[in-house]
Amino acid sequence: MTDYDNTNRGALFKNTKREKDTHPEYNGSVNIEGVEYWISAWVKDGKSGKFFSLSFKAKEDKPAASKPATVDADPFGDDLPF
Repeated sequence: MTDYDNTNRGALFKNTKREKDTHPEYNGSVNIEGVEYWISAWVKDGKSGKFFSLSFKAKEDKPAASKPATVDADPFGDDLPF
C-alpha cells in the first residue's frame, strides 16, 4: 500500500479555543513543497465582500536558546613576541 502524498495540501478547521478577536477564526496545517506550516485564517470584510486573511508559520522546532558567548581570557594566545 502506498502512503498518501500530502505535499501542497492542507486543511483549516474552526478554532474552538478562540478567546480574543485577535485569535484566528480558523487554524490548521499545510504542506508546501515538503515543508510543514501552521495556517491561521481570519474572516474579513472587503470592498467585494468577505474574504479570508491568512497567516503561515513554519512548524519547525524553535532553535534552542543559545548559550552566551564566553570570553576567552587570553584571546591572542601565548605566542605573542611581547
